[in-house]
Amino acid sequence: YVLKAGSEGEDFHSAWKELDEPQLDGGWELFTESMGVQIYRLHDKKTGLYEYKVFGVLATCGAELCADVYMDLTYRKHWDSYAKELYEKDFDGEAAIYWEVKYPFPLSNRDYVYVRERRDLDVDGRKIWVILARSSPQTACPEKSGVLRVKDYKQSVALESDGASGTRVFMNYFDNPGGMIPTWLINWAAKTGVPGFLTDMQKACSNYSSYHQKK
Repeated sequence: YVLKAGSEGEDFHSAWKELDEPQLDGGWELFTESMGVQIYRLHDKKTGLYEYKVFGVLATCGAELCADVYMDLTYRKHWDSYAKELYEKDFDGEAAIYWEVKYPFPLSNRDYVYVRERRDLDVDGRKIWVILARSSPQTACPEKSGVLRVKDYKQSVALESDGASGTRVFMNYFDNPGGMIPTWLINWAAKTGVPGFLTDMQKACSNYSSYHQKK
């Protein structure tokens, strides 16, 4: 995919730079730290929501494998219990990804239509994998009854070897899930959902080769 933002080269650069120099000026606060993962958040005055930055290490998963697992949508349906539907499709000539996320009762599920791009960078001999994703509200994908469409979503991920058998991870994300979601649920998702996702992803990395053998 090619992200059509004019500053896309800068976006890739600023994502991997955070591995070296976390950019936390301007109101970022440490929100939680667990399982070797630090999560910072920044209050967005316009929406009243938070944008998040995540720094951590996946101790047992190599960086390239991590990037491959992250990109593999079919496999993600096997290990991510929140992914109800997830597939890549051509919507009226525009390639995009459709993703429906399960929300706990009585909340409505949310769905996303987004584009993403991966770049495998060589920065002075360092191998760094960067994946950028953002919502694509102009994509011709009809909304479903009973599912709320998330129109404002962005995520960037940078991955690099930790020098041993693991991966240093930086993730920046924001989404506006719309509707009336209780604050406790948003906080719970950020505090436990993100470290939980990284733990699940680490497991998914270790099972990836056996998943391929079974296919």
